[in-house]
Amino acid sequence: MTTMYDLAREEYAALGIDTEAVMEKLAAKPISVHCWQGDDVLGFDQEGGLSGGIQTTGNYPGRARTFEELTADFEAAMALVPGAKRINLHASYAVFTDENPWVDRDAIEYKHFEPWVAWAKAHGYGIDFNPTIFGHPMMNNELSLSSPDKATRDFWIRHCKACRKISQQIGEALDDQTLCNIWIPDGLKDVPGDRYGLRERLRDSLDEIYAEKYDRVIDSCESKVFGIGLESMTVGSNEFYLAYAATHPGVYDLLDLGHFHPTENVADKLSALLLFFDKVPMHVTRPVRWDSDHVVLFDDPTKEVAMEIAHIPGAWEKVIIGLDFFDASINRVGAWATGTRAMEKSLLYALLQPGERLKELQDTYQFTEKMMLAEQAKSMPFGAVWDEYCRRADCPLDGELYPAVAAYEAKILPERM
Repeated sequence: MTTMYDLAREEYAALGIDTEAVMEKLAAKPISVHCWQGDDVLGFDQEGGLSGGIQTTGNYPGRARTFEELTADFEAAMALVPGAKRINLHASYAVFTDENPWVDRDAIEYKHFEPWVAWAKAHGYGIDFNPTIFGHPMMNNELSLSSPDKATRDFWIRHCKACRKISQQIGEALDDQTLCNIWIPDGLKDVPGDRYGLRERLRDSLDEIYAEKYDRVIDSCESKVFGIGLESMTVGSNEFYLAYAATHPGVYDLLDLGHFHPTENVADKLSALLLFFDKVPMHVTRPVRWDSDHVVLFDDPTKEVAMEIAHIPGAWEKVIIGLDFFDASINRVGAWATGTRAMEKSLLYALLQPGERLKELQDTYQFTEKMMLAEQAKSMPFGAVWDEYCRRADCPLDGELYPAVAAYEAKILPERM
């Protein structure tokens, strides 16, 4: 019997696109999924509450409160998503026990993350890692690595050094590379009296942090245009981190879709960076008017990013895809599943576009045909290929997703009320 997928496969083949090869390629591309959607970015060691412009809104029931609950929710969400996955951890998710009691962030060690490594091994997940430079009493003045106070700088330098060492040990344990990404909220609410000094101290702090080299760590710094309460100046701007990465081989500038001016096209930045860097790490999110970290959807900005990843030579291997969103107003497992599926869906859509032919038409100035082919490709039977991709991964189709999430919620909610 001829299926919808069979018809779609034939239609794409007429454009020279092999849907079987596309699905095989996509299934092997890992997406690094952030742990902090499951508990509203609270972590297991927060003392100072959220800071640095980070906010979660809503009070949907069922928030994960422990390592066991968070990992169970993550497993439930990822069972609904096709493709390869990694988990992206913040240092604030250290697991403290009677045997390994609480220590402050500048003293955390690999042993505090061994439960994560054992769990990731059991489920075939890679791990990425982030220092947590927010939600801590040492961030009361909103300055960390750029602070004029040496004791404050030194505390966060020790924390970042510890995180890079932990990342190396995670990579060794998993026989893998670990992305260790530094984001700092440092900035000022009002007009600065001295921008240069702040950035000079940040540069010097980074130099100290990166003095030791690790072969299992991919280092990156994440820029931002502004934050709530930090509207006038952000120390770690894109220009700063891009210049730092360009002059410090082995350190990369991480692009977050929510960390730029609303009129900037982050997808456009990929082709520029990929000409000069062998890796470009990303955080895919959905900003609404500002860096609001809404759940990723199958929307035009996400599709355009995916198009660049799919069709720039070498980008498929060079771009490291991570997600970064958190919404406390909806079911958190549903948010995880929807956002990660949207990224997968966008990549599939991009791989099914006639990129080579569009490039050829552009290079030969056949812009009318290029425009028409691009429009034709938009209405191709993409949905049939997506459904087949989900079936082969034993994942629900889109119409089956909410019942699966609701069933899990009904199971765990009585225990968490």
